[in-house]
Amino acid sequence: MQTTAPYHPQHKVRIVTAASLFDGHDAAINIMRRIMQSSGAEIIHLGHNRSVQEIVDTAIMEDAQGIAITSYQGGHTEFFKYMHDLLKERGAGHIKLFGGGGGTILPEEIEELHDYGITRIYSPDDGRELGLQGMINDVLEKCDYPVGTNLNGELKQFQEKDPRALARMISAAENFPEENRGWLEQLRKDIEGKTIPVLGITGTGGAGKSSLVDELVRRFLMDFDDKTIAIISVDPSKRKTGGALLGDRIRMNAVTGNLAQNRVYMRSLATRQSNLALSKHVQDAIDILKAAQYDLIILETSGIGQSDTEIIDHSDMSLYVMTPEYGAATQLEKIDMLDFADVIAINKFDKRGAQDALRDVKKQYQRNNMLFDKSLDEMPVIGTIASQFNDPGMNKLYRTLMDVLAERTGADLKSDFMASDEVSEKIFIIPPKRVRYLSEISDSNRNYDDWVDRQEQVARKLFALNESIKAIEAEDNLPNKTETLASLKKAYEEVELGLDGYCKRIIETWEDKKAQYKADEFIYQVRGREIRVPTFTTSLSHSRIPRVVLPRFKDWGEILRWSLQENVPGEFPYTAGVFPFKRKGEDPTRMFAGEGGPERTNKRFHYLSEGMPAARLSTAFDSVTLYGEDPDYRPDIYGKIGNSGVSVCSLDDAKRLYSGFDLCDPKTSVSMTINGPAATICAFFMNAAIDQQCEKYIREHGLEDKVEAKLKELYDDRGLPRPQYRADMPKTNDQLGLLLLGVTGDQILEKDIYNELKAKALSSVRGTVQADILKEDQAQNTCIFSTEFSLKLMGDVQEYFIWNKVRNFYSVSISGYHIAEAGANPITQLAFTLANGFTFVEYYLSRGMDINDFAPNLSFFFSNGVDPEYAVIGRVARRIWSKAMKQKYNANERSQKLKYHIQTSGRSLHAQEISFNDIRTTLQALYAIYDNCNSLHTNAYDEAITTPTEESVRRAVAIQMIINHELGLAKNENPLQGAFIIEELTDLVEEAVLMEFDRITERGGVLGAMETMYQRGKIQDESLHYEMLKHTGEMPIIGVNTFLNKDGSPTVRPGEVIRATKDEKEDQIKGLRELHKANANRGAQHLKQLQQVAIQNGNLFEALMEATKHCSLGQITHALYEVGGQYRRNM
Repeated sequence: MQTTAPYHPQHKVRIVTAASLFDGHDAAINIMRRIMQSSGAEIIHLGHNRSVQEIVDTAIMEDAQGIAITSYQGGHTEFFKYMHDLLKERGAGHIKLFGGGGGTILPEEIEELHDYGITRIYSPDDGRELGLQGMINDVLEKCDYPVGTNLNGELKQFQEKDPRALARMISAAENFPEENRGWLEQLRKDIEGKTIPVLGITGTGGAGKSSLVDELVRRFLMDFDDKTIAIISVDPSKRKTGGALLGDRIRMNAVTGNLAQNRVYMRSLATRQSNLALSKHVQDAIDILKAAQYDLIILETSGIGQSDTEIIDHSDMSLYVMTPEYGAATQLEKIDMLDFADVIAINKFDKRGAQDALRDVKKQYQRNNMLFDKSLDEMPVIGTIASQFNDPGMNKLYRTLMDVLAERTGADLKSDFMASDEVSEKIFIIPPKRVRYLSEISDSNRNYDDWVDRQEQVARKLFALNESIKAIEAEDNLPNKTETLASLKKAYEEVELGLDGYCKRIIETWEDKKAQYKADEFIYQVRGREIRVPTFTTSLSHSRIPRVVLPRFKDWGEILRWSLQENVPGEFPYTAGVFPFKRKGEDPTRMFAGEGGPERTNKRFHYLSEGMPAARLSTAFDSVTLYGEDPDYRPDIYGKIGNSGVSVCSLDDAKRLYSGFDLCDPKTSVSMTINGPAATICAFFMNAAIDQQCEKYIREHGLEDKVEAKLKELYDDRGLPRPQYRADMPKTNDQLGLLLLGVTGDQILEKDIYNELKAKALSSVRGTVQADILKEDQAQNTCIFSTEFSLKLMGDVQEYFIWNKVRNFYSVSISGYHIAEAGANPITQLAFTLANGFTFVEYYLSRGMDINDFAPNLSFFFSNGVDPEYAVIGRVARRIWSKAMKQKYNANERSQKLKYHIQTSGRSLHAQEISFNDIRTTLQALYAIYDNCNSLHTNAYDEAITTPTEESVRRAVAIQMIINHELGLAKNENPLQGAFIIEELTDLVEEAVLMEFDRITERGGVLGAMETMYQRGKIQDESLHYEMLKHTGEMPIIGVNTFLNKDGSPTVRPGEVIRATKDEKEDQIKGLRELHKANANRGAQHLKQLQQVAIQNGNLFEALMEATKHCSLGQITHALYEVGGQYRRNM
């Protein structure tokens, strides 16, 4: 196949790249921006979850020629139109707009957006026809026009700090220096004698300068509410391609936050020359910003090697940022900046050797500046951890910088910022001495396997000796029979000494075990209760089909190996499954729904569960909810309300969503796919379950009049409408959960009664909340809080579950699904997911929790593709987990059982020939059911292009029901055992996972590897490999790149498109505003209380259980940002 040559632009092309608001699918845009860079473009990459306002502000400040966005989460029409309108309104209509979103942006929507003025939206058909490079070439060609040629009025507007005017002036100076020399000279004369301090920041590559600058800017904006700040950030151009990654903005939250409103200007410059840390035009940019009279200018240079000293020519004072990892102390003598820097920050102060580095750098500074008469403590060298929220080292650094700047320049920047003498200290999630936990697990598991091999050899020898003894005993005429038997028996006794007692028992009881499974009923005990299970089913041909089949081995070595590495379902190491038999009357089928408002999704749940023996409700939330925000009229938010999931922003929404389902019934379980704000959504759910119990009690005791009185007091008497169920009631909805809309049980019942009902509800609810923040940082991002704070919150949830005996609800569903969706292959998905699971184990242990109190509250969630390794993903997961839990952590049997949910692959849902998707889904469901998954969600065939319709969801559920109820072989519950290929794959994948554990350990464990973005990089490389094979046709995909129909299999236009209605969006916003009015005072008190608990390091989930009764999701999220810090995006 012919490769497409990159287009080489005539002009310097600058493009802003991002994923749209509330959209964590940033793998695609990351790959795209890399190809743009390697084609010569300068890329300002903003990463995921960016609002229209942020993107437009950036494009104007950066004077970009184009904006390229990925949008997979719905609301794209409003998003792109709003961006187009805002650019026009801000006088930047010349900026070209590009987008893509796979099949989620429908062909008619693409036409509509093109007609509206969006430059180009690329469809899957474009991708298939043009390839990645072809699409990028099209973008670059359309953006290949000059900027800064003719200034028109900018020289008058810039003094008002108009970002567009400033941007255009900097571009003019950078792109056409000769033509613009005149006004630049005049500017320089105008600013002579004016005091505008410039802080120069330089340092080694990867020292964390961008994060550090972000923290300095945040503190500056908090310190001075009337001052302005400008930032010039310089990054190196690539010598080979001329492209550049201007990546500092992605790390910065402060430049776009609420504090920054019209007070921050930021411009990224590429050096446009090799081996230099600064661009030739830096001084021009500084002069322009000085003339605009910003109160402080920060100049940050590219980190190349040990960094040069050119920055001191452009700044009033300089800060040098380094890390403790510079090698030997003699290296410090070679760093020029240690001669010239006014202040030195040793960032990443949590790294090994930080204290030694602090001492050595202080000594070097002392020597370089001949300050032998001063103590080392007075040297301006400060240890910082910029990545840590509210780091005391950063506080001290900020105050030191402001004091020196004010003193040296006389600028009006007298700081009142409080900085303590505390030293930066890392708050460790995993204690440093436990950092090798994954290799300890792989060593422990391999040791177990070696032990099995040795025991197998012993058993085989014993079997051979035993068979020989029996053969000789059967012969009457053998010479020396007595002596031979005596020596054989003596040899048997000696060999038997090497057989473990546990193994001996397995061999001795083997025939009894086989007999148990051959009997008509299998009898076992669960929590002291005798369970009798039929062991056979009967086919139409009257054959007895065994539910579990044991091997026909005779050799003791084979029996022992099989028992120690495979075993029957329900017995260690649980390779074949964690329960002896599947429960009758409870298929693993999940009812998946999430669309529009709570009422519409409630209706879908009732439709899917009607006539089913159990309600297993799987909930998808819209992206507004996924990012912990409230619904709003702003177009880029409004478009996403209730699309690609259900909108839930309050306790009343949760009550409506699950109304008519008894959340404490053992036949009801609820799974919630949510991560960033998982704790808040979980608290909504728990309170909904508690209030259902209160409602039952109220009805049983005839206390409805108390509810009526309370509603009258809270709503009628204050002229507020009462919250209602805002749709026709589904016929199977008995309205359980709706009596207490607008009030909570503790407002009606006595405290003791309420607490009793609360305890009952908490110990009865079944289900899971996803909450796995680690995989979000590694794959698809719905991280909203800083990683440390998120993990602390997850630990608080688990701690609360232990305190309140929440035994049947999983506090976290450790997910590989999103790792696979971002592009990882099956082995990487499994290895990263299990590694994340063991990270939670280590963190919870470090908080003093008992393994047997929390391990049963952990569940797993995998994607199933059609690759061969997916046939054994559950087998390997169960085996690795149980061995580690038993051998390494000494956990009990319940903790050794890994329970996992499977969702069929979203990556194998294609927008072309969508009916073929059901065939792939069927094969994946077959894998999952044969592998004994605990629950299964089959994707609908049309999910590549729309939220599933009633018809498509029904077909998806039918797939697994047909396998479970009609497929004869599925009547057997261990069909994979005994297949040579399955055994081979199991061993191969198990060892591959353990090797990946060792690779992660080398990088400092899961959290250490995340710092260097090891997981993210690996996932994206594997994603690109797959896309390349798909594009070249080496990997045939039927109906996509081969076996196309007569029209070329274009993207299918769905017959029915599911979108939230205007009424549903309006209802959600109206309901939210009424909640805020009704709870104005109480809400504010609870938010303050929540923040206090966070500051005092108390249990936040306990506080959330109260706050969620009166506050909305967005209120809670923003209150926690102030005490826990926002997530800092990665490249």
